[in-house]
Amino acid sequence: MSLPAPSVASAPAVWRLGAPLSDPAGRLLAEETPIALTYGRSTYAVMLATPADLADFAIGFSLNEGLIESATDIANLELVPRPLGIELRMDLAGGRQDALHARRRHLTGATGCGLCGMESLEQASRPPPRVRAMLQLSATEIAGAMAALGAAQPLNRTTHACHAAGFWHPRTGLAAVREDVGRHNALDKLAGWLAQSAYSAQEGVIVLTSRVSVEMVQKTATIGAAVLVAVSAPTALAMRTAEQAGITLVAVARADGFEVFTHGERIVLTEPLDVA
Repeated sequence: MSLPAPSVASAPAVWRLGAPLSDPAGRLLAEETPIALTYGRSTYAVMLATPADLADFAIGFSLNEGLIESATDIANLELVPRPLGIELRMDLAGGRQDALHARRRHLTGATGCGLCGMESLEQASRPPPRVRAMLQLSATEIAGAMAALGAAQPLNRTTHACHAAGFWHPRTGLAAVREDVGRHNALDKLAGWLAQSAYSAQEGVIVLTSRVSVEMVQKTATIGAAVLVAVSAPTALAMRTAEQAGITLVAVARADGFEVFTHGERIVLTEPLDVA
């Protein structure tokens, strides 16, 4: 599908502190566009996102929200430009559209980032899927995965304003990266890509440029990945959820080391490592 809108925009000349006042410079900014996700012409959620990889976003969002079980459950997907944003127009196959319609009848209020369509506190705190995988990684592999992610973010290099989520595989390295102004959106886009790829999520690692909130762990569990590595720290609830889901949570992953919060049995330390 063609991109319905550019991912960057030019800002007017801006003054930079320390530069001569007679030398204004331009800057490229990341676009942030309202994206309406509709099913059977009914709006489920409106998210602010970078207008790139939107087919992946539609599929990954639908998977992570539990609206579908595979990409083939979406019978039709259209990207429809609107005056105020972009509509991701989907029709679901089989009885999934009827099930979604019944679910929507029970929703009582607006939804928020990462927890769209929740009906109650109990549903928001639902137990995550349990991930089971025999994957084991060395400290060198984890460092290599994070280094590869840092080098594979063209949109962030241009704008300095985007998060990234990537999938790293022990045999092939960094297989895919998706960028967005929102960290949840980047992971949804990556989930959509994985759902259409030949890779098994259990065989690789999800790598993030952001902190780890509970929604990021829940999405990782839904994707089925056993190892989540992030540059920043997790929240306490994210750590408890990762433990419950069987996910190896590695965070504060920097050039000088990383910290393992849960299920450290998948990390094999065969070489000296300083962990701050």
